[in-house]
Amino acid sequence: MDLSNCTEGVFSLGGGEEGDGGSITPPSKIILTLTLSLLAVMTMVINSLVITAIIVTRKLHHPANYLICSLAVTDLLVAILVMPFSILYIQRESWVMGEAVCNVWLSVDITCCTCSILHLAAIALDRYWAITDAVEYSRKRTGLRAGITVAVVWFLSVLISLPPLLWRNHGGGPEEDQCLITHHHIAFTLYSTLGAFYIPLLLILILYYKIYRAAQTLYLRRGASRASQHSSMVNGTTLPSCPTDGDPQSPDTLNPPEKSYSDPSTEGDRVRIAVKSPQSESRRERECGLRRQRISGTRERRAASTLGLILGAFVVCWMPFFLKEVIVNTCGSCNTSIELADFLTWLGYLNSLINPLIYTIFNEDFKKAFQRLVRCRLRL
Repeated sequence: MDLSNCTEGVFSLGGGEEGDGGSITPPSKIILTLTLSLLAVMTMVINSLVITAIIVTRKLHHPANYLICSLAVTDLLVAILVMPFSILYIQRESWVMGEAVCNVWLSVDITCCTCSILHLAAIALDRYWAITDAVEYSRKRTGLRAGITVAVVWFLSVLISLPPLLWRNHGGGPEEDQCLITHHHIAFTLYSTLGAFYIPLLLILILYYKIYRAAQTLYLRRGASRASQHSSMVNGTTLPSCPTDGDPQSPDTLNPPEKSYSDPSTEGDRVRIAVKSPQSESRRERECGLRRQRISGTRERRAASTLGLILGAFVVCWMPFFLKEVIVNTCGSCNTSIELADFLTWLGYLNSLINPLIYTIFNEDFKKAFQRLVRCRLRL
């Protein structure tokens, strides 16, 4: 994301004037180009797979998945319209595609990267409403609402990205062989970085914290409810029915099929159960309680690890770039190397590859859809 690509050409993806890249040997540049090209191709393929899976799989036609599809489209645009030009810029060490293409590339770069980040905030908000107001929000969670959300996200992205483009050559344009955004305004830096990253980051952190706490409360309530519902009265003795040690995510584990004690075929079992000692019943209750605690703990750990992956990937990919933007553009004596600027920029691009993996890998419907698509592709 060439948000300020950056002040006075210091952060050019291409690497500055001729001769500046002399320290990079041709083999190293070839390896770098191939590596970045591989990342771009992988980003295209994985996001295309997510989009195709949602389109062709009826079970995935849900408003929540429409947001994920829109995120995949945005990340696909980054892979198709941003990454290849960036690779060429780095490889050639100068911009050779003209002023018009430069303007388009910068516009798409800033807008799509900002839009990708705002999509993550929109998905977090959607999940927060879904878990904290499930009954009411299920009626509001329509395709139209998802479409409006996507439109708002794109509008905000353009609104955030427009000032950098309008102020691009303020205070003197860049060199002819460079495609940069030059500026001298701290206000511009704060406006761009707050809108494109720091405010969405704060919103995502708050929402996912509340989602995790709400999920904890929900697990505890459901566990208590099932404990009372699964207790059976046998000859005046209450015997709690324990869930099995299966997948804590599976509904069958939390609601196991129970054997009816009123069935004549179980009469012998009824007699044997009725004569059990109080110590045996107490031990059974303790075992059931411990098993429910293990299942609840496993569910909470899985929820925490999922949220940790989402937040961790987002922060690791984008935080270094935006920290650099704020530090360098607010500190006149601060500087950074071209190589470091390139690395931080592509670390942000990498988020477009990670997003479709994180937001679909824990969903069984997506996994099955991917497997069907891969099998169909192999048959062809």
